[in-house]
Amino acid sequence: MAEIETQTLPRDQFLTISVNLLHRAFMQENRTKAKNLFKDIASGKRVALTNVQMEDKSTVRFDLSLDHSEYQGTLNFGAFKSSLSVLLANLANAVQQQQNINTYGAEGNPDNIIFGITGVTVEREVPSVMVLSANTAGRDAAVMLRLMYLDYQQFLHDQEQARQEDA
Repeated sequence: MAEIETQTLPRDQFLTISVNLLHRAFMQENRTKAKNLFKDIASGKRVALTNVQMEDKSTVRFDLSLDHSEYQGTLNFGAFKSSLSVLLANLANAVQQQQNINTYGAEGNPDNIIFGITGVTVEREVPSVMVLSANTAGRDAAVMLRLMYLDYQQFLHDQEQARQEDA
């Protein structure tokens, strides 16, 4: 059994790898393969995206999952791809502009982080907010990239509170 080592990547490098993997899987891949991958993750499956060789020649497997429990309506491939396109563009822009990207930890799990860049789309006058999270916990040499839809109403509440504080 191979020994598992822990490595740390700078956040911008990790996000660059993640954005490139997701872009390749959904934007560059032919529609049939991309749609089948979407169907798998939308049904709750954890899918292996690829293996990435690190600078020290070790290999890390990147997996993908999707949490669409907060998506309003019925999620289809077109809506997912629109959300993902906006999210990937926003993440790439943030990395290129060397923005300080906030991260949020999951309660009780320091190995699971959510990146504070969103992909917001509106379909039938209902907003959708997609984020990327990553989980590096586990016994295998894998990183779980998880695309998540968040409840857009929490952002409306935050905006309303900010307006009241400014008044």
